[in-house]
Amino acid sequence: MKVRNFVQEFIAEEEGKPFDSCHAATLLQLEDDVVLAAWFGGSHEKGPDVDIWVSRRVNGAWEFPRRAAQVRAVAMWNPVLFRKQDGTVVLFFKVGAAIPIWKTYFVESRDGGETFTDPQELVPGDCSGGRGPVKNKPIRLKDGTVLAPASFEGDTWDAFVDISTDDCATWEMSSLVPVRRAGTDSRVMHRPYNKLCLFGKGVIQPTLWQDDKGDVHMFMRSTSSRIFRSDSADGGRTWCTAYDTGLPNNNSGIDLVRMNNGDIVLVYNPRENLPGMFNGPRTPLTVAVSKDNGGTFTHLIDLETQEGAYCYPAVICNDKNEVLIAYTWQRKNMVFCKLEYEE
Repeated sequence: MKVRNFVQEFIAEEEGKPFDSCHAATLLQLEDDVVLAAWFGGSHEKGPDVDIWVSRRVNGAWEFPRRAAQVRAVAMWNPVLFRKQDGTVVLFFKVGAAIPIWKTYFVESRDGGETFTDPQELVPGDCSGGRGPVKNKPIRLKDGTVLAPASFEGDTWDAFVDISTDDCATWEMSSLVPVRRAGTDSRVMHRPYNKLCLFGKGVIQPTLWQDDKGDVHMFMRSTSSRIFRSDSADGGRTWCTAYDTGLPNNNSGIDLVRMNNGDIVLVYNPRENLPGMFNGPRTPLTVAVSKDNGGTFTHLIDLETQEGAYCYPAVICNDKNEVLIAYTWQRKNMVFCKLEYEE
């Protein structure tokens, strides 16, 4: 495969940007080729000054970042953009000093991301850490149902989806993705992998797609040096036991998108964990393509190859079948890429 019309650029100008550290990109395509990006930023991750920031790419240039949401001087995390059927932009995000007690909030914009409403809790009173999208974008099924890829990140890690049949007004949890854990001793990490076994805590941060038959699938981040997968034949309400895809994972975020032609484009760090550890280097950052519904992948391009932290990608597809990607660059800036590919 060949890449063409490749664009790669920083979202924020280094001079004068209103944050020192940033992470966790999300993207949304708007009308007239406008792209909306969001991320969290402040002095450092977990800091009480961390807010949610947005910028729009208009006529090929990024606007100066604007604060989209701030909640009571408490750390904010992992924004996720989505558009409702009436065109309203929804921006979900997490709030809390510790991940296991995150609350999920959202704001809305009816002017293409120029202004946002005041924050509201997604599920009032919930502090489970997991409701709504945790990192990656929701998908809308063929019947209009919205599935938000979700997970709990406590003593164990568990993935599920939040389901909305009223266009994000109310949410119902699916069953948890079943996992078969084989212990927590990191010394077993580099033994041969059982196709069904997980080592360590489990799986989090799913990314979703629906295939032509209507079945729903997810890839998940794990502590087991592999991307894991689960499948659903009932619209995301129940899931099969998570299984090893064979794709490397360094216990860092991944994302994928189903293209207009049915291809699956995956962006990830193809690295295993370091020996004796539950994480690995966050480089290179790679794009790969599957033409068999996520069964196998072909390398397309490396977005970053130098040593450093290039990670937490978000990927979407626009009406022109272009691939749009954003990711964290050394925790100092966000990078945007646009590309097309051909056989």
